[in-house]
Amino acid sequence: MRCMSKRAATLEDLRSRAGELPDEPGVYLFKDAHGVVLYIGKAKSLRSRVASYFQPGANLRQSRGPEIERLISDLVEDIDVLACESEVDALLRESRLIKDIQPRFNERQKDDKSFPYLQISTREDFPRVQITRQPQRGAKLYGPFVHASELRAALPLLQRVFKFRTCNVDIDDADEGRRHFRPCLLYNIKQCTGPCGDRVSKDDYREQITRLRGFLESKGSAFRKELEEQMQAAARALQFERAAELRDELKALANLQQRGLVDEHPQPEVFFVDPAEGLRSLGEVLGLRTPPRTIEGIDIAHLQGKESCGSLVSFIDGKPFKNGYRRYKIRTVEGNDDFASIREVVWRRYRNAGMNAELFPDVILIDGGKGQLSAADSAFEGLEFRPPALISLAKKEELICTLNSPAPIQLPRNAPALRLLQSVRDEAHRFAQHYHHILRRKTTLEE
Repeated sequence: MRCMSKRAATLEDLRSRAGELPDEPGVYLFKDAHGVVLYIGKAKSLRSRVASYFQPGANLRQSRGPEIERLISDLVEDIDVLACESEVDALLRESRLIKDIQPRFNERQKDDKSFPYLQISTREDFPRVQITRQPQRGAKLYGPFVHASELRAALPLLQRVFKFRTCNVDIDDADEGRRHFRPCLLYNIKQCTGPCGDRVSKDDYREQITRLRGFLESKGSAFRKELEEQMQAAARALQFERAAELRDELKALANLQQRGLVDEHPQPEVFFVDPAEGLRSLGEVLGLRTPPRTIEGIDIAHLQGKESCGSLVSFIDGKPFKNGYRRYKIRTVEGNDDFASIREVVWRRYRNAGMNAELFPDVILIDGGKGQLSAADSAFEGLEFRPPALISLAKKEELICTLNSPAPIQLPRNAPALRLLQSVRDEAHRFAQHYHHILRRKTTLEE
């Protein structure tokens, strides 16, 4: 009876906490008494969604199933939330967290399904545009998109306007035989300019792709406004079928905004990097005697200097080693000072490395440029041992900075070493952002 009353008190406390959650999109994590994540879900409103689990009259068996009913009635002891900017952001982050953490009550969502991208090839004379779940090297990506069906519906509308090709034909601008090639039906219905049949110059086609990319990288408001005006004009002229077509086109184009960002919503499973090849290449780039086996990546997260925290992720043989992950709440730095924060995290992590059973990783990777690298290096001043290899990787230019060379190292975008470092850097960034949002949530509740 005592246990029953204790459980009832726990549920009452969780119900009270749920009512204090923000009324905004986000991801929620249900945990047991040991802090183990049992279930991850997304919500349009964190307050409403989480509170619905703890309502006294809620029939969870009927609405969510017997497993969720048992989860709530017997196991959940704590709640963490991660506020997101939008429902799309919440959906993508939920999927990523489920794949990373593998909670026992998310069985149906532990599959290998990935979200699709819109891919524009960049290494061809006449770039093609395609929908893919397996991006190729040398392509500009947009997404990931949350609904493949809506992306497929929008692609023909974009093609009608920008007239790009979607075929798999390899086209060489120097091929004289193209003039005798007969374009497909899309050219005849004016949805492609026919580069396969030499109907458009290389420069003119490139301009089409430039305009397409401009549309995808903006909100496309001008184009949508033009369609809205056409729809209203068709309605005024009693051309209701045409107005309905334009309405559907507007809806399909609006769905193009239901997407994440390549850098902020990584899907490591679709960007395969052969670990052995990446490590071997990285060893050569850094001039190491043997290929590295262990890499640790460090990143800092904060919002205008508040709730600053650091993350450390560990990779062994090119693969994430989750037991080696660490997170740090910044203690000695006030305000927005990434350099000082990096120095603190590095010092706290490696102050005992090289002594007794503590070992350095083969490579320490800092997220940032030369300044962040220098800040990390300064943490080793006064320590007895120094790391074998300390480097940094800047986001935009993707330049590798080392302590031994004043000039950064620039590798081809598809270089195995760079791809491996990017996967470590992106994982450190994701882990840091996750912890940062948890700290922000706790601060909001305390306030």
